[in-house]
Amino acid sequence: MFEGALVSHETQTPLPKTSDPRVQIAGNFAPVPEQSVKHNLPVSGSIPECINGVYVRNGANPLFEPVAGHHLFDGDGMVHAVNIDGKENSVSYSCKLTETHRLVQEREMGRPVFPKAIGELHGHSGIVRLALFYTRSLLGLVDHSKGMGVANAGLIYFNHRLLAMSEDDMPYQIKITPSSDIETVGRYDFSDQLMSTMIAHPKLDPVSGEMFALSYDVVSKPYLKYFKFSKDGEKSPDVEIPLDVPTMMHDFAITENFVVVPDQQVVFKLEEMIKGGSPVIYDKNKTSRFGILSKNAETSDEMIWVDSPETFCFHLWNAWEEPESNDVVVIGSCMTPPDSIFNECDENLNSVLSEIRINLTTRKSTKRSILKQSEHVNLEAGMVNRDKLGRKTQFAYLAIAEPWPKVSGFAKVDLVSGEMKKYFYGDDRFGGEPFFLPNGGNGREDDGYVLAFVHDEKTWKSELQIINAMTMEMEASVKLPSRVPYGFHGTFISSKDLAEQAQ
Repeated sequence: MFEGALVSHETQTPLPKTSDPRVQIAGNFAPVPEQSVKHNLPVSGSIPECINGVYVRNGANPLFEPVAGHHLFDGDGMVHAVNIDGKENSVSYSCKLTETHRLVQEREMGRPVFPKAIGELHGHSGIVRLALFYTRSLLGLVDHSKGMGVANAGLIYFNHRLLAMSEDDMPYQIKITPSSDIETVGRYDFSDQLMSTMIAHPKLDPVSGEMFALSYDVVSKPYLKYFKFSKDGEKSPDVEIPLDVPTMMHDFAITENFVVVPDQQVVFKLEEMIKGGSPVIYDKNKTSRFGILSKNAETSDEMIWVDSPETFCFHLWNAWEEPESNDVVVIGSCMTPPDSIFNECDENLNSVLSEIRINLTTRKSTKRSILKQSEHVNLEAGMVNRDKLGRKTQFAYLAIAEPWPKVSGFAKVDLVSGEMKKYFYGDDRFGGEPFFLPNGGNGREDDGYVLAFVHDEKTWKSELQIINAMTMEMEASVKLPSRVPYGFHGTFISSKDLAEQAQ
């Protein structure tokens, strides 16, 4: 009865575009049902023989229709898996929701009961929703003790485990079965070593095999912690990084010897809810900066902070050291307005692929656009050759985020010259993150293939395209049995690694 009155009040209040489900999950952003494994999918062209394994991509896929505010990032996590045998030119596909504690409880209750972090938790109604949820928790109607995350953003394969992640919880272990199906093993705490959340973009060092991660807290200090895992999954002690306010920390970077931590102007101020606003705000009085810390640091005492004014990068594509100048070079897409993803604004989103140089001697930074001004396009979501992560790279493969928030193709960008080669999916066809799969056959950094889900908004059909990264020409296209919504991030697991998955 009380909740009904709250929903009635909310539905009578106009919602901003950033929390209006009619905008956030319209068209091919809308959820799809789970799909059991479909084998022997139609293939146009020829799949390169070197591609053997499974391409998996995460995304937000709400189980229940929203009853109030909803942001795209609020949806339950769904993993889409395309199992590819290049030698046989055969492909299978399936998609399944990740069985988070949140999802399991809401499915049992038959409706959404957990608060949606972005779409609902703003203003006075957000405070009421939190109070209602914790009242239910006190009464034993719901249990939030095992996490409230949706596991909808990142995917990484580490220490024989595929992990689905969102920065509001611990990871969830996912398993690809021998029949190419998808199963949730459960919430994964690295054998009781992880006691906090972990962001959705941990970094794997391609040389050492170690994994590096951050954890941030929006309520209490320490607001930020850094830790790493050995290649065998042994966790280091937390390194507390002092921050004055809790900062949105979606991504970071590594070099050969350092972690690079962005402390930017999008912050959490929960008291803004009392004033009727969103707790995620752009603090124009704060100066953005980058922290440089040794990968092996046991404390943050030696951390170097360097200001980089008016810099907000939702994602960082790579970073490396240039010892001759004592610079750390960071490659990221600088977005303005910084909070446009979370709060409605009049300005159009602008995402500029940028090189930020941080000098460890002078403790000064410079920033430049990598593309020529006349060639500017919004570039967001993508990657460099993951075998080169943390080392100097020449190329990045990034989504052409136009017309925002859709992706019309991807660009292969030369990070040195600024030259760009574009690949477009075609009229009324849009996709998401381009995933670069290295081949490593001839030592060239761009020897590999780009994998991308593409949706045709005229025919309402989806496919997986495989593009040669050197020639930028399509090698093969796989017709998928069901629609694949525009999603977030993915990874590729080789057939050898699939056979060695932990239980």
